[in-house]
Amino acid sequence: MNVGILSLTLDVGDAMTLKDKRRLVKSLKDRLSHRFNISVAEVGSLDRIRTAELGVAMVSNDVQHVSAALSQVVNYVQNDSELVLEHYSIEVV
Repeated sequence: MNVGILSLTLDVGDAMTLKDKRRLVKSLKDRLSHRFNISVAEVGSLDRIRTAELGVAMVSNDVQHVSAALSQVVNYVQNDSELVLEHYSIEVV
């Protein structure tokens, strides 16, 4: 069993309130989990209006599949027009 962990730090530039931020982040989380069949949670910067930290997890029996799928998630987030990807890291255990 192989577990992939992806950490994302996002700039939520259009958010003026925490409510705006939560709406944008929830939309992204829902799209990611449905499109890629992964688990997604907001794990940090919960009270910061312009920053979001997401944790993504995926389990598979193939290391290459996990790495490729998490790379696709990164590409998807980079192409999102509402949020800016500031930093990410991928770890496969």
